Amino acid sequence: MSNNLPKIGISMGDPAGIGPEIAAKTLALKNTYDYCRPLVVGDAAAMEQACGIAAAALKVRPISGVGEARFEYGTIDVFDLKNVDVSKLRHGRVSAMAGNAAFEAVKKVIELAMANDIDATVTGPLNKEALNMAGHHYTGHTEIYAHYTNTKDYTMMLAEGSLRVVHVTTHVSLREACDLVKKQRVLTVIKLAFDAMKSFGIADPRVGVAGLNPHASDGGLFGWEEEKEIIPAIEEAKKLGINVEGPVPADTLFSKARGGWYDIVVAMYHDQGHIPLKVVGFTWNEKEKKWNSVSGINVTLGLPIIRASVDHGTAFGKAGKGTANPESLIIAMEYAAKFANVRIKK
Repeated sequence: MSNNLPKIGISMGDPAGIGPEIAAKTLALKNTYDYCRPLVVGDAAAMEQACGIAAAALKVRPISGVGEARFEYGTIDVFDLKNVDVSKLRHGRVSAMAGNAAFEAVKKVIELAMANDIDATVTGPLNKEALNMAGHHYTGHTEIYAHYTNTKDYTMMLAEGSLRVVHVTTHVSLREACDLVKKQRVLTVIKLAFDAMKSFGIADPRVGVAGLNPHASDGGLFGWEEEKEIIPAIEEAKKLGINVEGPVPADTLFSKARGGWYDIVVAMYHDQGHIPLKVVGFTWNEKEKKWNSVSGINVTLGLPIIRASVDHGTAFGKAGKGTANPESLIIAMEYAAKFANVRIKK
């Protein structure tokens, strides 16, 4: 293994979900070690159990510091937080123990990245109900990262192949999302999107901005947000030299982006961006009653550290059965490694 490969810390996720299993399946692939030096942050006993569930012939090696990691294929280095009693763990069930374990893994992986002990972070899925049951009142990973990195301006980017989407608002009600579509926030997200694509190697990124209302308000017939907030933000972005277009009606914007018209899209609210990504990346096979593809990923932009994640939840219905698809985690690992390599070269 090359010492030049980026070190990537993987938070285990909720141990009652599929996070540990897909981590084991990802690290059972030899080519994972061709592009990064991975380690899991979580509970070693839970990861041992996950290797059995995944039918992965891997050894688990508990460590208490990144310097102890060997990054050898066939052995999973686990920064052992010793916070799961596997005798009490019930797969597919919400519990405070599992929620706390997931939270502590995320907090520790952030600390390691902030201390430059690792080059990037990748997060396994957590359960928001379990998280809050454990007394950690966050709406998701993004907000935890923002808090512990003291980041004010950030946004979620979803990606599936060449389709990439960032969000002006995310985990708020639809009513509140409409109220939060303001010029400065729209401009901030446009800039974050543009900078992310530049860092990903695109020389002149093309940014498409969605309208909030049907038909992007159709000249004010269906709302005023485009005229008063979104268009002024776009005009300001153009003055900064950003190649940006909009507001474009959402019912055509994503088709254009998927066809290559834009490198990245700015969505106004959670479902406006998530639905098209999951329609493309998640493929259900009704005949075989399984997901053929679960391939979207999530990257948080604006942080001082790199964070990529699966774009799915804990899948409690599949937990403990050995049937979870690791595709999204594999792609998230690849994205994190690419971003880390860019930073390392700088």
